[in-house]
Amino acid sequence: MALEKEIESPDFVLIRKMCNEDVETVAELDKKCFPTPWTVSAYYTEVHNPSAYYIIAEQNGVVIGFAGMWCIMDEAHITTIGVEPELRGRKIGELVLVSLLDEALNRGVHRATLEVRRTNTVAQNLYAKYGFKTMAVRKGYYGNNNEDAFVMWTDDMCEPDFLRLLRQRKDELEAYH
Repeated sequence: MALEKEIESPDFVLIRKMCNEDVETVAELDKKCFPTPWTVSAYYTEVHNPSAYYIIAEQNGVVIGFAGMWCIMDEAHITTIGVEPELRGRKIGELVLVSLLDEALNRGVHRATLEVRRTNTVAQNLYAKYGFKTMAVRKGYYGNNNEDAFVMWTDDMCEPDFLRLLRQRKDELEAYH
């Protein structure tokens, strides 16, 4: 685990908005995370898309995760969440998800959606923890292996129960990180 040696304080994670200078690094990390990574040009486009919000997770200047979403009207569509494979299981994915949900609420969003591989039960469990429910299946969605995607939604993000859940989870994450 060479990356762990580069990160002196493995618990402190900085979340910040992605900028042009991050794109090449994020695209390289994307290649490590997914069998069909996004192109560098796609990330440059998203950084400048006013409907999009992309963030990175960073430890001691090293990009260890990223995430993004589109906010259109009162809906957020989470487009990607990736974490350095060597550092998975440390709640970094959850931290970036919470950051996206926070920003979505700040933008007046009431519900959020995403697609997740049928076989990615770790991600499905994370999303379920935040009230996402499987509402549909996209057959053959992933082109690299024709795997189905579950379409997951969380509604009523402005309701007191969701806001209380989000606050509780954020407090837990702050204690962890």
